[in-house]
Amino acid sequence: MLALLALGSAWIFASRPEPGTTTHGAIPSPRQGFAAPDIDLERLDGERVRLSELRGQVVVLNFWASWCPPCRAEMPALQALHEQRGSQGVVVLAVNSTVQDREQAARDFAAEYGLTFPIGLDRDGQATRLYQVRALPSTFFIDRDGVIRRAVVGGPLHASVLETTVLDLIGEAD
Repeated sequence: MLALLALGSAWIFASRPEPGTTTHGAIPSPRQGFAAPDIDLERLDGERVRLSELRGQVVVLNFWASWCPPCRAEMPALQALHEQRGSQGVVVLAVNSTVQDREQAARDFAAEYGLTFPIGLDRDGQATRLYQVRALPSTFFIDRDGVIRRAVVGGPLHASVLETTVLDLIGEAD
């Protein structure tokens, strides 16, 4: 029995992860209080956007489609937030659920609404699945450390909700 205990202890020691290779308890999950799962998408402009590269900024991650009436209703508020708070380290990252939409429809939508924030294309639905999006729009408010602080399913989000939530996140960083 003692030999089995010694062997088990040796295995635990030998198989431990290297320092700095874990999330230190911040398990990625699309829920409040958990690390935001990383996504890497091509944007409408052909560039790539990776959520983990936005660490250090407050991120408003919004899943949408051009055919979605609440998505259409909340886009002006997201654009205003981008214009008013972008210089304070707030990033609006819109993810078009391209697997449920058409890429050209997303382009036309962005042009129609004058959207200037980054728009990622979820062509294969991987980001939508990773965030367990069941309804559009769905919005995740992510703090500067990459932790989801609030998730809102459905919409449209009112400008005051966007503003107060973002102000709370900006205040957390100070």
